[in-house]
Amino acid sequence: MSKSLGSIQQPIVEELKHFETHFRQSMRSSAPLLDRITFYIVKRKGKQVRPMFVFLSAKLCGEVGPPTYVAASLIELLHTATLVHDDVVDDAYERRGFFSINALWKNKIAVLVGDYLFSQGMLLALKNKEYRQLEIVSDAVKAMSEGELLQMEKARRLDIDEAVYYEIIRQKTASLIASACAAGASSTAKDEQLVQRMHDFGEKIGMAFQIKDDLFDFGTDDVGKPLGIDIKEKKLTLPLIYALQHADKSVRREILGDIRMRSDKPDSVKKVIEFVRNSGGMEYATTVMNNYRDQAFELLYLFPDSEVRQSLEDLVRFVTERGR
Repeated sequence: MSKSLGSIQQPIVEELKHFETHFRQSMRSSAPLLDRITFYIVKRKGKQVRPMFVFLSAKLCGEVGPPTYVAASLIELLHTATLVHDDVVDDAYERRGFFSINALWKNKIAVLVGDYLFSQGMLLALKNKEYRQLEIVSDAVKAMSEGELLQMEKARRLDIDEAVYYEIIRQKTASLIASACAAGASSTAKDEQLVQRMHDFGEKIGMAFQIKDDLFDFGTDDVGKPLGIDIKEKKLTLPLIYALQHADKSVRREILGDIRMRSDKPDSVKKVIEFVRNSGGMEYATTVMNNYRDQAFELLYLFPDSEVRQSLEDLVRFVTERGR
């Protein structure tokens, strides 16, 4: 059973408190409308999982100082910007039970707010001469954009196989958690091998995290994500890819037809969910998820045992056992 976020945060509880002020200041603007919107964003922030990865990774590799706060703010500004832009792309009017920025202020303003957050992050790194952090985060932005576009291109043709799926989630999701761990490490250590190890550690977690999220689409747990959302959006995820690979040709054709032509019909969505549940797709995806998680632990266990290492291990369990 995974521990609560409160107990996981223990080694970095003071750092997270200071970070809140640092992050608020990093979003300030002289434009009243922007200031109002950024205040709204700060007020409804989530569990702060990514800043936790930054601070724990930093503490695992050295002593937390001003560069770590820059790294955490940079990651959170980037993450927030991508969420604002994602809501515009997806026509989503709600996030975590709150109205999205585009729901309240329309698409044009939401796009500009996302741009502002991106540029604030880049300027924050430049002003503090944190060029390595800027490189780490810029790589993640590039990967996330490429992953999103690759998924859109493949969704049209419904020809995603396992290899393509892993590449999409590595770029779309894992790159951000990898950059959080790498930026944290680079803020306290100059050893590039160490930074790369933390990047790889974060990437494994990100892969496991996304597979867990994809499992929710077919699951029975009430996690705040409605069933079948990915099917409605014609996204082929690992449980469904596995099920299709192991189905008879006629069944495969029928299911793909349902996704292509009738994904807006509740009966068709329900049929696809049942097909996946009965195919062993969920069990297979769970095994793959656990493999990625275990690979992350192997990298983590290269560090000596400590309270910080234990918290990182618990945080990995939290995101793979509890999801969002």
